[in-house]
Amino acid sequence: MELYFDPALENQVLKAWNALARRHLGTRLIDAAARPHLPLLHLPAAALPPPGTGAGGDPLLRLGPSLRALASRLDPLPLALSSLAALPASAAASPNDNVLFLAPTPSAALLGLHAQLCELLRKDAGVEVPDAFRPDHWVPRCAVAVDVPRGRMAEAFCVLRELKLLPVSGYGMDIALVEVGNAVRELVSYPLGGSGGAGAD
Repeated sequence: MELYFDPALENQVLKAWNALARRHLGTRLIDAAARPHLPLLHLPAAALPPPGTGAGGDPLLRLGPSLRALASRLDPLPLALSSLAALPASAAASPNDNVLFLAPTPSAALLGLHAQLCELLRKDAGVEVPDAFRPDHWVPRCAVAVDVPRGRMAEAFCVLRELKLLPVSGYGMDIALVEVGNAVRELVSYPLGGSGGAGAD
């Protein structure tokens, strides 16, 4: 589940993606046809009931009506990406899977949206929120590269500092359900403050 940005903020993040890609410091996000976003929830396939089990079929697509209702009650969410940080690759991952991200200033509105989505997931899909995305553990972040070689992290930081992007402000505009594999596939999205939605629900 992802929070998409307004076009101006999205373009600023894309500048960072492209600057890193030109230096061969991370291309996986571009290669996967992802959009700049804040990940609100991430569920590995193993955490989901099999499609068609229980009432209502696919547990995530059952969230559609509730997500639409929640999004329609909310205004576009002010965001300020204010700092640059990194997550080292886990012990089980490749040493080249280091994540570089822009961190938003946590706001009551952003944290409140995330808490509401966690509650929807439990109530409407019957799925428990993974520890890393629980409201008391969640670290909001906008990835600019997810495959930086360990020995080139300092270089990647320098490339981004030279862009002088930060701080940059904008709005979260849409909540989207996506499926992540070799490519990112959007299943459904709902605009904040809107009554419509794209995709199936």
